Amino acid sequence: MSEWIFWVAGGLVLLGLEIFVPGAFLMWIGLGALGTGGLVWLTGFGFAPQVVAFAVLSGVSVAIGLKLRRPVRRLNTQTAGLVGRPATAIAFDGRAGRVRLGDSDWAARVPHDVAPPEAGAHLRVSDVDGTTLIVRPDKD
Repeated sequence: MSEWIFWVAGGLVLLGLEIFVPGAFLMWIGLGALGTGGLVWLTGFGFAPQVVAFAVLSGVSVAIGLKLRRPVRRLNTQTAGLVGRPATAIAFDGRAGRVRLGDSDWAARVPHDVAPPEAGAHLRVSDVDGTTLIVRPDKD
């Protein structure tokens, strides 16, 4: 039996195991094995180059998988959903003040690098500190 069939069969087994094992790691290794099977079929590599090709292709596929991975989101709390939402300045005294977000008024403050906004200014929530919104001028 040809060597490339073992690589392809191993890759398919790893892809199949990915369904039953939590996480998304075996898929990338399985793709590396499938790629190695394709290279062995095309070139007829010996055993040592096959192992090197498998290591390189698996490493590349894992790196691609990590690059495609979604960013880790914050814990789903009531205030975490406020980040990124638009707000309107009601009144500010220095860095602290009040903003209107949706149909509610919230305590808010601006960071040290931001000038206090005028009433009616369009802001965007950049962070939440307890029940105080951290806001910045909206760029839109």
